[in-house]
Amino acid sequence: MLQVLSHRSYRHLFLAQVTALVGTGLTTVALALLAHDLAAGKAGIVLGTALAIKMVAYVGIAPLVGAYASHLPRRTLLVSLDLLRASVVCALPFVTEVWQIYVLIFLISAASAGFTPVFQATIPDLLENEEQYIRALSLSRLAYDLENLLSPMAAAALLMVMSFDVLFLLNGLAFLVSAGLVVSVVLPSPQASDDETPNVWCRVSHGMGIYLKTPRLRGLLALNMVVSAAGAMQIVNTVVYVRSALGLGEQAVAMVFAAVGGGSMLVALLLPKMLERVRERPVMLAGGALMTVSLFLGLLAPGLVGLMGLWFLLGAGASLVMTPTGRLLKQSCQPEDRPALFAAQFSLSHGCWLVAYPLAGWVGAEVGLIETFVLLGAIALVSTELATRVWPSWDPIVLEHDHAPMEHTHLHYHDDHHQHAHEGWEGLEPHRHPHYHQVGLHRHAFVIDSHHTKWPS
Repeated sequence: MLQVLSHRSYRHLFLAQVTALVGTGLTTVALALLAHDLAAGKAGIVLGTALAIKMVAYVGIAPLVGAYASHLPRRTLLVSLDLLRASVVCALPFVTEVWQIYVLIFLISAASAGFTPVFQATIPDLLENEEQYIRALSLSRLAYDLENLLSPMAAAALLMVMSFDVLFLLNGLAFLVSAGLVVSVVLPSPQASDDETPNVWCRVSHGMGIYLKTPRLRGLLALNMVVSAAGAMQIVNTVVYVRSALGLGEQAVAMVFAAVGGGSMLVALLLPKMLERVRERPVMLAGGALMTVSLFLGLLAPGLVGLMGLWFLLGAGASLVMTPTGRLLKQSCQPEDRPALFAAQFSLSHGCWLVAYPLAGWVGAEVGLIETFVLLGAIALVSTELATRVWPSWDPIVLEHDHAPMEHTHLHYHDDHHQHAHEGWEGLEPHRHPHYHQVGLHRHAFVIDSHHTKWPS
C-alpha cells in the first residue's frame, strides 16, 4: 500500500490530507467539550444542531463547486480554502455563546465542502493506474482511520496539560501546513467538460443526474444513510453517554472515540487484497449489515468496555462501505465528469448526515439514548435492505446497449462514438461542431454521459 507514496505529488497531497485530518480530529473532541461547557446536559442538542448546520453547508456548497471545478485552477482553489479554514477555526476558542458555534461551523464547513470533492477528484488524475488508485483509496481510508484512532488519544494526552481551547489553535496550524504542502506540488489541470451551458442549475444538477441514474450509485446512496445513522449516534451521543450516563471524564470520551478508528483501520488494512478478489457490492453490503447489528446491540446499555466494542464494530462497518466508494465513483463516469460526480457524492452523502444528526441529538436528549439506538438501528436496517434491491447483484462494467439517433454539439475526439465526415473547417481534435449519431448496438464500459442518458435495462 505504501508504494504509492513514491509518487511525489500524491505523497504531498496525502500528507496534506493527514495533517488536516489530525487537526480536525482534535477539533472534534474540543467541540464536544465546548458544547458540554456551554450547554451541559443539552450538549447533544447543541452538537446535533451544529452538525446539521455543517451538513446544510456541505449539501448546498459542494454541488456549486463541483459544477465549476473543471474551470478553476485546482491548486489556487485548494490553498485558498485551507487558509479560510485556518482563520475560522482559530476563532472557536473565543466563543462564548451557542449561536457563535453555529456561525463558525457553517463557515468552516462551506470551505470544506469546496475543498474535499476537488481534492478527491484530483487523485485519479494523478494516479491513472487502477492498481495504484485502489491502494491510494485504501491509504486514504487508513488516514481517516488513524485520525479517528490517534487524534482522540492525542487529545486525551494534551488535555492533561492544556485546556481544550488550545486544540482549536492546533487545528488552525494544521490547515496552514496542509496549504503549504499543496503549494509545493504541481497539480494536473482538470479535463475540459463538454458542458458549455451558462445555466447554473444544469451545471449543478449534472453530477446528481449521473449519480441517480446509475444503479450501483443508488445503492451507494442507501448505504450512505446507514453510515450516517451509525456515525451520528457515535459522534453526537458519545460525550452524553460517557459523561452523563456512565459518569466518566474527558479521557474516557477520547478513548471511546478512538475505538471507532481502531475498527475502521483494521478493515482498511485488510481491504486492498480483498478487493482484488471480490467485487465492491458484497463488501459494502456486509458493512451495512455490521453497522445495523451494532446499533441494535446498543439496546443492551453497555458499559465503557462494551461501548468501545460497539464503536469498534461501527468503525469496521463504515470502512467496509466508505473505502471502495472512490473506486465505485471512478468507474461510473467519464474523467471530465469526476469533479461533478465526486461533488454529488459529497453532497448526497452529507444530506444523509443532515437527517441523522438532528435525530441523534434531539431524540437522545428528549426521549432517551436507548430509544435513539432503536430508531437509528431501524433506519440502518431499512437502508441496507433498500441497497440490496436497487443495486443489482449482476453489475458488469461492460454492457451491450442500443444507441438512439442523436444530433448534438460538444467537444470530442474521433473515438468509437464519433466516426463522421468533416468539411475541413472543424479544426484539430478535440474540436466542437454539430454532428449526428446513427442508431447502433455495441459494447463498452457503460457510464451515464452525453451519449448515454439512460441506464440500459
